[in-house]
Amino acid sequence: MFPLMALLVGVLFACGVYLLLCRSLVRMIFGIVVVGHAVNLAIFASGGLVRATAPLVPPGGSTPPEGAADPVPQALVLTAIVIGFALTAFAATLVRQVVASSGTGDADELQDERGGKAS
Repeated sequence: MFPLMALLVGVLFACGVYLLLCRSLVRMIFGIVVVGHAVNLAIFASGGLVRATAPLVPPGGSTPPEGAADPVPQALVLTAIVIGFALTAFAATLVRQVVASSGTGDADELQDERGGKAS
């Protein structure tokens, strides 16, 4: 299961980096989202992928049962999902305003409009 998860994280990272390197602002947003999902998946997998027992502390106990997944990465991923959604909503709104004011969503054309040199 772990080699498959590592392969999936690698593929997601590769796709996300490819999208981030595109000129289109919308594709850049999708790249940020895909890289965020890859990071969340990597953190989630670091906590252990087991189906045996839930990481709940039994009454009167002080630790989860043996063989349970670590709940801390699960909590971190849940928080990262919420923050990632907020970042995506903000970036989409920002791109919408940039496209409405400039008429283009291409990063090179935006740089040309500012007076910079495009390679």
